[in-house]
Amino acid sequence: MRHFLIDTDTASDDAVALVMALNYPDVQVEAITIVAGNVPLELGVQNALYTVEQCKKDIPVYAGLARPLLRPLQTAQYIHGQDGMGEIGLPLYGRRPSPGHGVDVIIDTIHRFASEITLVTLGPLTNIAFALHRCPQIASLVDRCVIMGGIGLGHGNIVPAAEYNIWV
Repeated sequence: MRHFLIDTDTASDDAVALVMALNYPDVQVEAITIVAGNVPLELGVQNALYTVEQCKKDIPVYAGLARPLLRPLQTAQYIHGQDGMGEIGLPLYGRRPSPGHGVDVIIDTIHRFASEITLVTLGPLTNIAFALHRCPQIASLVDRCVIMGGIGLGHGNIVPAAEYNIWV
């Protein structure tokens, strides 16, 4: 069994990744932490909670940081819709995240599953950066890190040389 910690800004693309991870037989998602990015933090939380609920899973979802560390938040709602899920009328409200802060959960979960945890980042790396700032030694405790970000040999989608998740 592989242990995943997923940090996401939960718009529709990330919801698909969550559905895949939550239903993969060899993966145990230990926690989902939310960062502001594609949508403001509260919408990202609601979208993740809705996705987990639709998958009929009991996985804790934690709110993390509501803005980037060095600049104001610039969402991608112009791509994903105001709700981040394509504005198709999903009931994306009223659910409550688990108590605790996403950054604390990242640090605690990495310690709990030292050398076994796969860190999956689907959004801006703000929560990860702050967790590493607070507890640098967690970097050596992660077995694998999978990042949805970067442009390879292409052009940036936010500025000429940067992809959104890396730029934010």
